[in-house]
Amino acid sequence: MKTDHSFEKQDHQPFHHEFVVTPDTIDQNGHVNNVVYIQWMQDVAVLHSQICGGTAAIEHIGCSWVVRSHKIVYLSPAYVGDRIKALTWVADFGKVRSLRKYIFLREKDEKVLARGETDWVFVKSDTGRPHAIPADVQKCFPLLPDYH
Repeated sequence: MKTDHSFEKQDHQPFHHEFVVTPDTIDQNGHVNNVVYIQWMQDVAVLHSQICGGTAAIEHIGCSWVVRSHKIVYLSPAYVGDRIKALTWVADFGKVRSLRKYIFLREKDEKVLARGETDWVFVKSDTGRPHAIPADVQKCFPLLPDYH
């Protein structure tokens, strides 16, 4: 599977990652299973964090992110062979939480397949307890609160 990704930090654009739908993601209805989108959300968030330096920054201070909740709205099905563009961005930071949003598009027709968001909690890795998000971590993720 060939994938592409980019992040234009200076332009404050969402991170995007492109991939092709594989047969193992298809359910009995012949389209991508709903839970696969949750996996894609996590995968693109982790990839974004790795590329923008967020992963190194949090590991350096002994922290990590855990999911508090996911929300997703399914708008149109995806099928084997569809090339998908996953967009993700950080919409806000609280003291210990951060809201990340996602849009999944089918490339050939730019159809929005799903929109989602994840409420992430910043925690100490050794205790699992919430920890204030340091400025050094926040600066890795430019905020795009109003991106659609």
